[in-house]
Amino acid sequence: MKNLSDINVIKSVMARHGVTFNKGLGQNFLVDPEVCPAMAEAAGLDENTCAIEVGPGVGVLTAELAKRAGKVLSFEVDDRLLPVLKETLADFDNVEIINQDVMKADLKGIIEEKCAGMDIVVCANLPYYITSPIIMLLLESRLPLKSITVMVQKEAADRLCAEVGSRDGGAVTVAVNYYAESEKLFFVPRDSFLPPPKVNSEVIRLTVRENPPVAVKSEANFFKTVKAAFSQRRKTAENSLSSGTGIKKDVIAKVLADAGLEKTVRAEKLTMEDFARLSDILFE
Repeated sequence: MKNLSDINVIKSVMARHGVTFNKGLGQNFLVDPEVCPAMAEAAGLDENTCAIEVGPGVGVLTAELAKRAGKVLSFEVDDRLLPVLKETLADFDNVEIINQDVMKADLKGIIEEKCAGMDIVVCANLPYYITSPIIMLLLESRLPLKSITVMVQKEAADRLCAEVGSRDGGAVTVAVNYYAESEKLFFVPRDSFLPPPKVNSEVIRLTVRENPPVAVKSEANFFKTVKAAFSQRRKTAENSLSSGTGIKKDVIAKVLADAGLEKTVRAEKLTMEDFARLSDILFE
C-alpha cells in the first residue's frame, strides 16, 4: 500500500495521471501522517459502520476509513481524480467512489441502497469553501446519521462549536445545536497540507441528537427567526428581527416583552429557549 502522506508519492501518482491541484475545488492534500488515522479513530468505526466521505482528494483519509469501517462511500465531484483514487485505493474492496456532487445527490436513497442495516457516520476533510452548506445539508436532510466528524477551517470550527448565547455564536451555531451536540477534537496547522492553505484547521465532531433540545410549534418559523435575528449582528434583536421579517418594530418590541426579553438585547445573547419562545410568539 502506498504511503499517501508522502509528498513525493502524491506528486508521482498525480503526475502519472496528469492531474494538478484544483484550488477552485478546495483541494489541499494532507501530508501529516497522524491526522487521518486520528480522525478515523474519532469517528468510532467498526465492521458494521458505513462511513460517508466528501472530497477524498487522493484517498489519504479514505484509506484510514476503509481499514476500520465495513463500507466507505466517498463522494468526489472531480472526474480527474477517479483514476488516481482507483490506484491509491486498489488494496481495498470496501470502498465505493461516487462521482457526484454531494449537494445534488440523493443521499437518502444512496444510503438506503448501499448501507442497509449499518450504522452511518460521516467523516471527511470538507472543502472549506462549502463547509457550512454541506454540514447543514447533512443535518437538515435528517439522514440516519450517528455523527459527523470533519476537518474545517479553524474559524468555522469556532463558530460551529460555540455555545449558543455567546459572542462567537451565530445563526449556524443555533442551527447546528438544534440538530446535534458539537465538540472540538484537535487542532491541525496549515503546514499539514499541500499546498498549504492560508488558514489553520480543526477537527470537530457533531453527534446527531435523537430529539431537538427545544420544542417549537414550527421549525420553519424557528429558523426564520434565528436567521432574521442574526441578519444585522451589530444591531439589537428588535431592529434585526424587524428588518429581517418585515414586521413593524412596535410589534417586535411587544413580542420581545412577551418572551421576557429586553428590547435592547442582541441576537448573540439569546439562548435556544429564547429563540423557541420568540418564534412561537412572533408567528402566532
